[in-house]
Amino acid sequence: MAEDKYNLKNPAVKRILQEVKEMQSNPSDDFTSLPLEENIFEWQFAIRGPRDSEFEGGIYHGRIQLPAEYPFKPPSFMLLTPNGRFETQTKICLSISNHHPEHWQPSWSVRTALVALIAFMPTNPNGALGSLDYKKEERRALAIKSRESPPKYGNPERQKLIDEIHEYMLSKTPPVPQLSPSQALEEHPTNSDGEAQANQQDSATMVAGNGLPNPVVGDRAVEEEPLVLANANPGTAEMGVRAAREIPAREPSNQPLQRPEMRVQRSADDRLFTWAAVGLTVAILVLLFKKFMKSSRHGAVFMD
Repeated sequence: MAEDKYNLKNPAVKRILQEVKEMQSNPSDDFTSLPLEENIFEWQFAIRGPRDSEFEGGIYHGRIQLPAEYPFKPPSFMLLTPNGRFETQTKICLSISNHHPEHWQPSWSVRTALVALIAFMPTNPNGALGSLDYKKEERRALAIKSRESPPKYGNPERQKLIDEIHEYMLSKTPPVPQLSPSQALEEHPTNSDGEAQANQQDSATMVAGNGLPNPVVGDRAVEEEPLVLANANPGTAEMGVRAAREIPAREPSNQPLQRPEMRVQRSADDRLFTWAAVGLTVAILVLLFKKFMKSSRHGAVFMD
């Protein structure tokens, strides 16, 4: 770096050169950043996705623009790698950026800002300027893609520095971790699980309301309880899903066993009614025959 191009008495230049030496003498596996040869107020950086998050294993490049009044005024940050949390090539709004100069402290440095940026990635964006709210599986796919090649940005000098930073971070960053079966089940529920949850919701609604819909009870039974189980123990959540699958399967298996008994009882009752009707008919015919014989002249002979 050609230090003779800058006024070494300038507080900003002295501070920046001091941070460059500190960054080179004490490198980190989580991030790296260097200024351009032609302009030490513009830095290129790359950070590693935070551990135990959907960004883990990703390599995210960005650009830092330091003001002439640095370190008394905050820098601006811009991400160049698609990540699903911050917009690319847009100045992001953070408490460490120039969007909130009231929060900036001169004792902070580029290293401090990069550490804070990594911590901000898994947080809720809450609609902040330059923020995105992608799904976890989309962010994980972008993390995998970020390792393939560095972003294309700026003139050849910038691109050369970006490529060098990418090669360094690629050697320090482990690959994107594979999802466990329980995590894959949580993020990509199958159709049978969805049907089981729907059946469970219908059953809970019918029991609670005696056949009448009850949105409050139904929502509590379906939404809140599975969330507690999933957070407490993934194995418990799987057992809950299995139980939900078994409940609808028992009802139709019991019904065919009861239907033959009902048919047998009905057939026996029908026979009893038939024989009673026949006996009643015969008795009526006998009485009519006797009455007819009494009223006729042959009645006395018949009765004798």
